[in-house]
Amino acid sequence: MYLIHAALRAPSAGDRLPPHIAELVRALAHPDSAVEHVSAHLRAEPDPVLGVYLLAGSLSEAERRTEALCRRALDVLPALRGWTATRACAPLVAPYYERLLTAASGLDGRNRPGPIPSSRMPFSPR
Repeated sequence: MYLIHAALRAPSAGDRLPPHIAELVRALAHPDSAVEHVSAHLRAEPDPVLGVYLLAGSLSEAERRTEALCRRALDVLPALRGWTATRACAPLVAPYYERLLTAASGLDGRNRPGPIPSSRMPFSPR
């Protein structure tokens, strides 16, 4: 299963996607498209994002099918009139996991220059 993020650009500043956009887009997926779930990140920056979970033989196939679903949604759904798709690609998840690790370690916010708090402890050879 792949997660593909499709960014959508508003026709003008201040335009917002409706809260139920994920359900509308999911309803457009053909039964044989293997779309399992659609989620919406309405406040993503710089543009709102649809997260499309689907089964595919490869990442490029998943991206192509997500792009096709978004094109269809842009053509059919009145709620998306004037919106454009800017990209459809797999999200980079490394920053998410880095935040989880640093929060769990107590070093939250330490990903910048400066000493690590544990570096003040004396070295003890084994």
